[in-house]
This record gives sequence, structure tokens and C-alpha cells, in this order.
Amino acid sequence: MESALDWHQAKALLEWYVELGVTDAVAEAPIDRYELKPEPPRTPAAPAPVPEGPTPLREVPRTDWVAVAKEHAAGAGSLEALAEAMQAYDGSPLKKGARSFVFSDGNPAARVMIVGEGPGAEEDREGKPFVGPAGRLLDQMFAAIGLNRATPDAQNALYITNVVPYRPPGNRNPTPEEIAMFTPFLLRHIELADPDIIIPMGNIALTALLDRQGITKLRGTWTEVLGKPALPMFHPSYLLRNPISKREAWADLLDIQAKLRAKT
Repeated sequence: MESALDWHQAKALLEWYVELGVTDAVAEAPIDRYELKPEPPRTPAAPAPVPEGPTPLREVPRTDWVAVAKEHAAGAGSLEALAEAMQAYDGSPLKKGARSFVFSDGNPAARVMIVGEGPGAEEDREGKPFVGPAGRLLDQMFAAIGLNRATPDAQNALYITNVVPYRPPGNRNPTPEEIAMFTPFLLRHIELADPDIIIPMGNIALTALLDRQGITKLRGTWTEVLGKPALPMFHPSYLLRNPISKREAWADLLDIQAKLRAKT
């Protein structure tokens, strides 16, 4: 359909609309300029594969400190090298809490080797085993059969060590884990010292050397440790608490004396 307005009339009308502020032409149908345009359809992503069963946790490698102790102990060719290897060993936290490293005391050439439990407060201060009240009783006991840790005479000497070389906090007993860590060093200590007789004193020494418990049943009964005669005895600290058991300890001392004479 042709417009009823000529070109000049239409131009004049358009200019008049502009002066009125009109900016957009009106279509036959209303336009919603705020309407959101529909988004194009999306192709759904493929679902991620679901693992079968629970996701395994990543294991953090742990150091086998018993195996490390066995390696260090086996490499020690002398008592001095063994002491250095034990001091360099970092498997047990006992090392961080103790004042002293307590290795041994007495004559390494002695025929009798005593194995105690671990250092107490006085042993930790002095760096030697059996120097407290229990140590003084031990010296008196073995002096009764002519043995002394201070003598250079190997025939009448004592050599003394402990299962663990560091004082446990609060004088508690060493834990099974601590005993297991230091047992390889203890066995190597016995091999290097090469005594005629071994005396495990108390349950901790029984655990380390014989993997057994029950000192009240096992004391006074000869057994073997690394092929050597061994006689379990009450620990002197037990005898201080139970003086009545000193008669059993005296019987054990007489057995040791007889065994030494028979092996001369």
C-alpha cells in the first residue's frame, strides 16, 4: 500500500518526531527489549567414570627401625664401634629425652656379663649402669662370690650393660617397641664381649634375650643365650622391695660360682 504522504511531508513529520524525543519506531507488534534470548541447547558432557570400590589411600613409607638396628649392629666390629653405632641410631625417641648414653661398665674381658633393664636417674647422670641403690646391692651380691666390676683381672671381673642405653621418662619400663629396637645391639654386644656366662636380670632382660616373661618362675633355671649358659636372676631393685627373695638370689650366686669353677 502506498503512503498517503509524499516525500516532503514524510520528512517534515519525521523531523517533528525527533524534536519530540522519539528515538525508536513502533512496530505493529510490541517488542519486549528486556526479554532474555534463549540459550542454544548444550550437548551434555559424558559422565566421569566411577571407580570400583573405595579409593585406596596413599601409604606413606615407614622406616623399619628394627631392620636398621640389625644392619648397624652387624657392621660393628668392636665394642667401640658398637657404641658409636648405637649413639648414631635415631630410631628411638628415648635418645632425645635422656641426658646420657649409657653403654657399659666393668671389664669387657670378664667371664660374667650382666644384662639389666635400662638406666635410672643416677645412671643417667653418671653415664654408667647400676650406680644407684640397685647397683650398690649388685656389687655387694657379686662381691660375696669374689666378682668385682672394678678389677682388671678377667677371672674375677664383671661386665655390665642394659637392654636400652637411654633412661625411659619417669623411670618407666621400656616399651616392647623400644626393647625390639635395641635388642640387635644387645645381641651384638654379647657376641663382641664373648663372656662365659650371661646373667639376665629382671623381666625386661628376659624379654630381650629369651622372648619370655615371668622372672619369678624362670630365675635360677639355666638356659642359653647365643649358645652361652645364661641364668636369669631377680633384678636388685626387686630385691630392695622384697628382701625375703634375697635367699633365692644367694642360691643363684652360688650356682654361678659353681658354673665358673666347672668351666675353669
